[in-house]
Amino acid sequence: MTKLAVIDIGTNSIHMVLAEVQPDGNYKIVDRFKNMARLGDGTFESQRLSDEAIARGLEVLRQLVTLARNKGYDRIVAVATSAVREAKNGGDFIDLVAEQLRLTVRVVSGNEEARLIFLAVKNSVPMGDQPVLAVDVGGGSVELMVGNRDQLLHVKSLKLGAIRLADQFLKRTPPSDGMLRSLEDLVTERLKGALDSFKTKRIDSLIATSGMAGNLAEVIYLKKNGRPLPQLNLATVSLKDVKEIEQDLRRSTIKERLVIPGLDSKRVDTLFPATIVLRRLMELAERDEMVLCDKAIREGVIYDFVVRHKERLKAEAEIPDLRRRNVVAFARRCQTPEVHSLHVAGLALRLFDQTKRLHGLGQAERDCLEYAAILHDVGYLINERQHHKHAYYLITHSDLGGLSADELQIVANVARYHRRALPQSKHEGYEALPAKRQRTVRILASLLRIADALDRTRFSVVRSLDVRLGRTVTITAHVTGDAELEAWAARGRADLFERVFRRRVRFILSAQEDNV
Repeated sequence: MTKLAVIDIGTNSIHMVLAEVQPDGNYKIVDRFKNMARLGDGTFESQRLSDEAIARGLEVLRQLVTLARNKGYDRIVAVATSAVREAKNGGDFIDLVAEQLRLTVRVVSGNEEARLIFLAVKNSVPMGDQPVLAVDVGGGSVELMVGNRDQLLHVKSLKLGAIRLADQFLKRTPPSDGMLRSLEDLVTERLKGALDSFKTKRIDSLIATSGMAGNLAEVIYLKKNGRPLPQLNLATVSLKDVKEIEQDLRRSTIKERLVIPGLDSKRVDTLFPATIVLRRLMELAERDEMVLCDKAIREGVIYDFVVRHKERLKAEAEIPDLRRRNVVAFARRCQTPEVHSLHVAGLALRLFDQTKRLHGLGQAERDCLEYAAILHDVGYLINERQHHKHAYYLITHSDLGGLSADELQIVANVARYHRRALPQSKHEGYEALPAKRQRTVRILASLLRIADALDRTRFSVVRSLDVRLGRTVTITAHVTGDAELEAWAARGRADLFERVFRRRVRFILSAQEDNV
């Protein structure tokens, strides 16, 4: 295991993540730290880092480097972005860091910054063959990226960062109409020019990452729902919502902005120009919805480190799909019996497909069933007797990239009910679900209970199965050995299925030749 600390010296904030990288390429974030040092304050007008900004930056970096080294993180990778790369005295700052802290900082270009960001995004948000447009609105620059799960196709780094725009155009708050016209004209010109330069004209979705976009999403969610955003990654915001918050910020004084629920006080002057950039990008890209990603350049540096030290991730080569890959990797970390888990998943999916006329669920629910089946035994890592309950805890507290908060709850609950007690309102996790999600959990758990029972001995003697629907549902298990224990277990676990669908279940064992 490699202990890796990554420090991102941004225009607005300095971040550090502490990660443990496994030999197979998987990693775990152990801790995160952030300080809004505002290194770029005044930098873009003067083209110099101020003495105050340099002092703040050095102090923050001293604290982070000391913390990392005290925790045994001797391998520290530090990158700096637009504020440092554009300042005439940026080199002096880098030399001071090296001299005082014994830390080498790599100043990345706009294109390299975009590459690292996209590396993080594609490992956090499910992508297919169709290109997506990703955006990161920083303090000094805006990175635009077009790519799919296989490659980054186009990048553009634009000098439209929120601190830069605030310094250049927003001399007072609320701003005048003239200030806003000048700001929007520049933003429109730069964004349109970048989008027109991309050869790829059709995109599948728009993905936004960075603290600016995340804070905007938090403000929107609190305004609409009156409660905090449960999970930033894969959350969505509409163009209509973005416009509403933009108008709220446009009319507000600094004092009024400070009481807007969810607005980070340290972004009181920068969230507004960032919102204008995101709104114009949505309009120009003709997107009514924007997907949020909670990973950025720091995670990109980790992935880049892994790639540079290993030709191909073993898990990535084995399982191309991001979500399934993360699920299998988590199951392996929990030391589940993989042959059993994958076999149960196969049986569960066959039950799902052949009972679709009864349940009417779709591909999203099918995926949740598969993931729950793969993970249903992770609780053995804690305790065998209550492993179904421990499975729920481990899954809900995992970081399964690519799964939304809703999907994670469904997967955890389905795994929790693969044995023993049936879903009931006194169970906190189940009770918290909306009625529609509770129905989904009952259906999927009913299928998983039967599938798991049909591999009771864990020898995969039930090779396949067929379902005939009627007033009584007949499940024919095609077996290659003695499967009486499986049949007995399945009859005992059919209780939830019979309750959900109000039909009796009958099991038939059909012997087939074993060619193995």
